[in-house]
Amino acid sequence: MAVKAITPDYKGEVLDKVENFGGNQVVYVGWDHHLMFCAPFAYPLPPEMTFEALRTQVMPETFSLHPEFEQIDWDNVSWMLDGNPFTPQADVALKDQGIGHKSVLRFSTPDLNGYQGAGV
Repeated sequence: MAVKAITPDYKGEVLDKVENFGGNQVVYVGWDHHLMFCAPFAYPLPPEMTFEALRTQVMPETFSLHPEFEQIDWDNVSWMLDGNPFTPQADVALKDQGIGHKSVLRFSTPDLNGYQGAGV
């Protein structure tokens, strides 16, 4: 969403630039149709982290709170990266797959429609 300044000469400091994250980049991850989570989670991640490490080590810390998380068939998950279809490569670094600072990853799980079908 674009923001319009009140005065034409306003100059603000960008505080969420990648240089402010100590070598990490912020990556947002959201689970479509699972309304227990109102927005994507923001993770500060090293760009060299593999996608498999993100999926198996980082994402369970938050998403496993959902009762359907253990039922996910990861082979049938659909992914989107910054609004475009995406096929992750498990052993490839995030940065080498185009996942950059403030990228948004979204995943959809066929046959799982949220707690008690709330995401239908």
